[in-house]
Amino acid sequence: MGRFISYLSTVILLALILAGGFLIHFSFGSETLLKSVSPIPDFLTLSKNSQVRLLDLWLPSLDQNHGSVLGLSALTARSILIYDLVSDEVIYEKNADKRMPMASLTKIMTAIIAIENPRKENEYAVKEENLVGENSMGLSEGEVLSLEELLYGLMLPSGNDAAETLAGNYPSGRVAFIQAMNDKAKALGLKDTHFDNPSGLQGDGIQYTTAHDLLVMTRYALESYPLFAQIVSTVSYVIPATFTHKGYEVANETNLLTTYEGVKGVKTGYTPEAGLCLVTYLDYGRHKIIGVLLNSENRRGEMRELLDYSLTSLGIKPPPFQGD
Repeated sequence: MGRFISYLSTVILLALILAGGFLIHFSFGSETLLKSVSPIPDFLTLSKNSQVRLLDLWLPSLDQNHGSVLGLSALTARSILIYDLVSDEVIYEKNADKRMPMASLTKIMTAIIAIENPRKENEYAVKEENLVGENSMGLSEGEVLSLEELLYGLMLPSGNDAAETLAGNYPSGRVAFIQAMNDKAKALGLKDTHFDNPSGLQGDGIQYTTAHDLLVMTRYALESYPLFAQIVSTVSYVIPATFTHKGYEVANETNLLTTYEGVKGVKTGYTPEAGLCLVTYLDYGRHKIIGVLLNSENRRGEMRELLDYSLTSLGIKPPPFQGD
């Protein structure tokens, strides 16, 4: 009996040693195997793309699920996408995957990168090279503002000076900020977007996106960052003077914000190359709709018409228009 127990103990010990060796071998072998066949592309891994915060690959289908569009007038926008986030469906689309210049709609991504990469001391110094002209919040060289103050100047009056100041104060500088914008686009699964500056001005490289990619960007910003949603829905904002900067009063340029009940902002854009552009967020009748217009001749009127059409197609009576 004692001899049997000794034999059994030896067998168990050898089995444990062999099992341990097998697990160690398998662990190293599988690690190599996983590295060689990983289905995750480099741009979605933190080691290769510093802008990967979480895997949020929301890639909406562009199949249009609603019926007749006979009630719509001849729409001039070259690219259109109207999407209901609640029912998760396209209400209307036209050339939604067509690459086009987007003017100041660029600033949606500028805001995302600035919010996700704040300076620890929350101080953003304005330099001469940040004062690029055209749309401006009115910054002066030498002023120091906070992130939130610059975001209001970025999104309400579409300040190019605010965009350049945010980019210039990025830890590794302006070039790295623009790279972060492109890396973030990749992290969101956007294949048809490219940035060459933080403002959207043409002449500083080639910038393009699609209505589809703008939908994904806007949803991400609204759902990830309450500060972004708060700012873009603000009609006007006063930035009090401090010992580091003068006072500012900025007004939101987004169409329909004060004339169409439920509209919560987001952003307008215009350059001669991009035409009139608009991204609108509507929260009304238990539906949340993002609308995108690129290169329109009448963005305000066409967005209003498309929002009315969208609500009607969802079985909701549109609100009375409060403008002229």
